[in-house]
Amino acid sequence: MPTGLQAVLFDMDGTLVDTERLWLRTVEEEARGLGLDLTEADRASVLGRAIGVCAEHLSDRAPGRTDPARIGASLERRFTARVRGRVEPLPGALELLAAIRAAGVPTALVSASPRTVVDTVLDVLGRHRFTTSVAEGETPRTKPFPDPYRAALTVLGVDPARCVAVEDTPTGVASAEAAGCAVLAVPSYTAIDPAPRRTIVRGLLDVDLALLRGLVAAP
Repeated sequence: MPTGLQAVLFDMDGTLVDTERLWLRTVEEEARGLGLDLTEADRASVLGRAIGVCAEHLSDRAPGRTDPARIGASLERRFTARVRGRVEPLPGALELLAAIRAAGVPTALVSASPRTVVDTVLDVLGRHRFTTSVAEGETPRTKPFPDPYRAALTVLGVDPARCVAVEDTPTGVASAEAAGCAVLAVPSYTAIDPAPRRTIVRGLLDVDLALLRGLVAAP
């Protein structure tokens, strides 16, 4: 088994594509329909998490419990429509993906969004850029549990300790670290604290292959 960088695993929303703001707008719109105004504290419960988890959170907060399944269906429908019309790669995303591919390093897209949204983004970014992808509902549990990253690692056949996960939320960071990956954090709407095997940068324009390789280098 090679001892260098074996794979790079990317979160999607807010990490590679500018969809986190679309998701927040979708959740805020749904919340208003339920008579809620989202607070800063609510963001931890809706950023980087599966639609079902967000639906449960809104249902619990709404005056008079509303069916989470109905909320979830509405969130997915609205979010998918927004992504199809407005998805854009974040600065540096395509260049970084191209450099990784040119170096022959496998990649994975590991998302808490449903497959319909993941496939829409793959069409924008280019399916050829990813060795595999994992969407919400395709593992027993989703982020912050390690299941999505473990599923991608299994398909790639790599050592987690020799892989870097790129994430933008504490939820995603927790998932990747629980799976044993080094983490490169690119915070979007929520701060991420420093920790061992976790490196924080301002954006993908600050990331290159040398940095990624250094994150899994032997001490």
